[in-house]
Amino acid sequence: MGGDVSKNNKLEREVPVPEHLLSPAPGPEKPNLEWTLPGFISIFLPEFPHRRSSGQQHLQILGFIAKGSYGPILKVKDLCREKTYAIKVLPKSEILKHGVLQQSKEEVIIQRQVRHPFLHDLQDCWQTQHHLFIMCDYYSAGDLYTYWMMMGCFQEDELRVFAAELGSALGFLHDFGIIHRDVKMENVLLTDQGHLRLADFGLSRRLEHGRRAFTICGTIQYMAPEVLSGGPYNHAADWWSLGILLFSLATGKFPVAPEPEHCSMLRKVRSFPYDMPSTFSPAFALLLKELLCKTPAHRLHSLERLQRQAFFRGTPFDAQLLQKAPVQLILELKSRPDHMVQMQHGLTNKSFQNFDCNFLSSPISPTDLSPTLANLGLN
Repeated sequence: MGGDVSKNNKLEREVPVPEHLLSPAPGPEKPNLEWTLPGFISIFLPEFPHRRSSGQQHLQILGFIAKGSYGPILKVKDLCREKTYAIKVLPKSEILKHGVLQQSKEEVIIQRQVRHPFLHDLQDCWQTQHHLFIMCDYYSAGDLYTYWMMMGCFQEDELRVFAAELGSALGFLHDFGIIHRDVKMENVLLTDQGHLRLADFGLSRRLEHGRRAFTICGTIQYMAPEVLSGGPYNHAADWWSLGILLFSLATGKFPVAPEPEHCSMLRKVRSFPYDMPSTFSPAFALLLKELLCKTPAHRLHSLERLQRQAFFRGTPFDAQLLQKAPVQLILELKSRPDHMVQMQHGLTNKSFQNFDCNFLSSPISPTDLSPTLANLGLN
C-alpha cells in the first residue's frame, strides 16, 4: 500500500457534514459528548462494517510503512493466520473535515470489485467508533520509488517488464470503467520476485467510457496537461502518468520538476518539448512520445495500442509468463544493506507525532511483542 509521501493531492469535495461530526477525535480517556455514536457510524455504512475494538486483538502492530494523507499506514501481523498485512488507518474526523467521505467509500468499493495479478488486493475493511481501516496485502520489498532512489535509472530490459505489467493493470481498470488518477512510483509495490502491483485507489473513481472528469487531483509531476487545466479528461490521463513514470525511471529525473501549484505546472508542461535522450532506443523513444502526447485523443491510451508497440516485440502480455522469471536487478537491490533505510523515504518517528493515538511506543522489530490495534486505543 503506497503512502502519499509527496502530498500534492486535491480530492473531490462533497456535501457538508453536520458540525457536530467535525470535532477532533477524542482520546480514549476523554470521550466527546457532542458526538452521536449511531450517526457517526451509520454515515460510513455499508462500505465500512462496524466492529468493536476488541475484534482487533489478533492484529499485532509490527511498525510503520508510510505516512498517508490522513493517517498512518501500519504493518501488522494477523496472529490467527500467521500472515502480515498493511493497514491504512483513517481518523473519521479527518475524513469529514477534508470532505472526502464519498471518496473513501469509493476506494473500498473499487478495490472490492477488481481483482487482477498486477493490482494490490484488498483483504478487509471496517470501522470502529473513531477510525476507518483498510487492510491490504503487505509487500516486504517496498515500492518502486525506493529502487529508483537506490538505482538512479533503469535499463530498458527492466522497463519493458515494468511497462507491460503496469500497462496490463491500467488496461484492466479502464475496461472495468475505472480511472486510477494517481499512477506514480510510490503507488507501485514490488513482490519478492520484483514484479509490480499497482496500489492506492484513494483517488480512483468509476468513469465509464465516453464520460469525462474535471477534478484536479493526483500528484502534480505526474498529472496530464488536461488534468492540470481542470478537465475535461478521461482514462488517457493515466497513460500520460505511465509515460512520466517510465521517462523518470529511464533518466533518473522527472522531465518537468514539480511546481508548487497546478497553474505554474501547467505552463511548464505545455511548453516543454519532451524530447527523448539519444541514449533511448528508437522503439523506447517512440513509446514515450506516444504516451506523452499532449493531445489526449492522439495519445496512446489503450492496452491494445501498447501491445502493438515495437518496444514490446516478443514480450508476452500474459501475467503468468511475465512473472515467470524474477527481475534480477530488484533482487540485487533488495539485498543491499541500505534497502531498509531507503524504504523509509526519510520518514522518522517525528513524522507520526501528530497522530491522535500513541503509536510511537510500539516496537518495530518483528521479533518483539508489539501492541495490538485494540491496545492502542483505536476505537
